[in-house]
Amino acid sequence: MKKQAFLIGAVVCLALACTFFAGCTASDDGPVGTPTETPVVTPVVTPVETPMATENAADVVEANTRFAYDLYHTLQSDEEYADQNIFFSPYSISTAFALTYEGAKGMTAEEIRSVFHFPANDTVRQDGYRVLIADLNSPDAAYTLQTANALWAEENYPFLPAYIKTAQQYYAAEVRNMNFASAPEESRQTINRWVEDQTEDRIKDLIPQGAIDSITRLVITNAIYFKGTWVLQFDENNTHPAEFRSEGGEYVTVDMMQRTYIDARYAYSETDGLQILRMPYEHESGKALSMLVLLPKDGEITTAETALGTTGLADAIASMEPTQVEVFFPKFTLETTYSLPDTLKSMGMPTAFGLDADFSGMDGTNMLFISAAIHKAFVDVNEEGTEAAAATAVVVSLKSAPMEEPVPVFRADHPFVFLITDDETGELLFMGRVADPTA
Repeated sequence: MKKQAFLIGAVVCLALACTFFAGCTASDDGPVGTPTETPVVTPVVTPVETPMATENAADVVEANTRFAYDLYHTLQSDEEYADQNIFFSPYSISTAFALTYEGAKGMTAEEIRSVFHFPANDTVRQDGYRVLIADLNSPDAAYTLQTANALWAEENYPFLPAYIKTAQQYYAAEVRNMNFASAPEESRQTINRWVEDQTEDRIKDLIPQGAIDSITRLVITNAIYFKGTWVLQFDENNTHPAEFRSEGGEYVTVDMMQRTYIDARYAYSETDGLQILRMPYEHESGKALSMLVLLPKDGEITTAETALGTTGLADAIASMEPTQVEVFFPKFTLETTYSLPDTLKSMGMPTAFGLDADFSGMDGTNMLFISAAIHKAFVDVNEEGTEAAAATAVVVSLKSAPMEEPVPVFRADHPFVFLITDDETGELLFMGRVADPTA
C-alpha cells in the first residue's frame, strides 16, 4: 500500500508542477581544508527495492506534497502574484532545501524541517531521498525525466567531510570546487551553464548578477527536466482560436486544443465544485506520469485552490475512473521566477536567512547563512505533449563580520586647541590654541 502511495505521490508532485501553474574528499575526522581539485563526477545511486526503502521514499513524497500545497497557498494569497500565473517545481525546491537542511542545526533546522515537513529521522529522510532520486532518474524510452543535484563549494573553505559525504551518498550530488572569493561572476556563469545543460537550455540565468559575491561559500542547486507525449494526442487541425476568461475577468483569445472522439477516454471524476481530469503521458518501462487538472465548475479558481490538500480532493482523485470525455484544453507556455527568502520566511523559517542562522553541520561554525534562494520554472503544453523544466539555487554566504573600528587619521593641518595636564590630578597646567604654527 505504501509503495502504491509512493508512486501516486511522486506522480502528483510532478502533476502539481504541470498543472498549477567544497568541499572535496577527506577523512571524516575534521573539516576539509584547502582542497585541491574535486573530481567532477556524479555519484551513481542504485535504488534499493526493499519494503523499508519504499516506505521511506513514500514518507518523503508525502512531505514534499504537503510542502507543495503550502507553497501554492502562500503564493496565491500573496498580492504580488494576484491574478498571475503560478508555476513551480515542488520537488526541485524541496530537494535543494533538503540538501541545505542536512547542514542545519538548532532552531534553523527545526524551522526548515517544519516548513518542508521533512522526516525528522535521518535514516528515513536520507534513504527516502536516495530511493526517490534514483527512481525519478530511471530511464524510459517514451519520455525524458531527469534530475540532478550539485554542491558548488568555495575551494579554500573547510567544509565538513560528513556533510559532503551525505550530499553525495543520499542526494547523488556532484561536488565542484569554485573560486567565489576571487572570481564570483565567473563562478555564477559556470553554475548557470550547468543549469542550462541539465534543463535542455530551458532554464537560463538562474542566478542573477550580484547574488554571488566574494563571501559566498556554497551554492546548492537542483535541476529537473521532463518531456513527454500524451497517450491521447490532440490533432493540430482541430486546434482553433477560442475565448478564455482570465482571472482578472477579461476575455483573451487562446489556441484551444480539443479531443472529442469516442476514444477520448480519460480518468475522470467530479466533486460538488470541481471536474477532475487526468491526462496520461506515454511510458514504457518507467513510471506512469500524467497531468492532473482541477477545473472549477463555477469558474472561480479559488474553488480549486481551496480544495488543495483536502481529504475530499484526495478521495475524488482516488475514485477516478476511465470515462469518455470531450476535452477542450488551451495551449500555453509559462515561465516564472521566484525569489524565495521572503516567501519561506512567511511560511515559518526566518532564522536561516539571518545572522542567527546555524549551519554548523556544513562547516562546524556559526558563520554561514542563506543569502539568496532562487527558483525558475518553464512549461510548454501543446498538442503533442508537455515539456517542463525547473531549477533551484540556494546561496550560502559568510555572515558579515563585525565592523572593525576604522583606524583614525589625526592630521593636524588646521587650527587646534591643546592642553598640558597633570594626568594624576587632571590639573590644567597649560592651555592654548594654535592658529598659525609659523607665526
